[in-house]
Amino acid sequence: MPRDFIESITAEYRRYKQLGEGAFAQLTDSELSHAASADDNSVAMIVWHVAGNLKSRFVDFQTSDGEKPWRNRDEEFAERNVSRRELLDKWESGWQALFTALDALTDDDLHNVITIRQQPLAIHQALHRSMAHTSYHVGQIVYLAKAFRGSAWRSLSIPRGASGAFMRGTDPMQPSAKPRA
Repeated sequence: MPRDFIESITAEYRRYKQLGEGAFAQLTDSELSHAASADDNSVAMIVWHVAGNLKSRFVDFQTSDGEKPWRNRDEEFAERNVSRRELLDKWESGWQALFTALDALTDDDLHNVITIRQQPLAIHQALHRSMAHTSYHVGQIVYLAKAFRGSAWRSLSIPRGASGAFMRGTDPMQPSAKPRA
């Protein structure tokens, strides 16, 4: 059974997972739970939301509505102080649900219909929707981590000012490249 699309989307999800983890690694334990203001989300809140969303959508992916009755979305955004281990465990739980569901799919399944919040969607539509949602929140995590680190931030991609070195085939991530972004 062909899996070209499924393998492609799995790789893209793994890339976003890695970006989030690269951001976590640069934060102190207290920064994981810190929100800039009472109206802002902390990294921990975003992680709880991403994990809750991935578990709700991908547990029993093809046989039940993607908005599970056991999910408490509002609680995902509750203020919380968590350890790094708790945060990473929660993060992993969501991704595990996703990757388990993706491992069971082939490209032939992409037009099968599932339901999310009582809305029928082809699997390929649900995967695109989930990818966009997840990448949006990983971007928020990276943005928060970069704001906390300031000038000490270590780029998770090609650093600002290092595109030329990258295009020449030299490693812009080396200290001599002087990463700034």
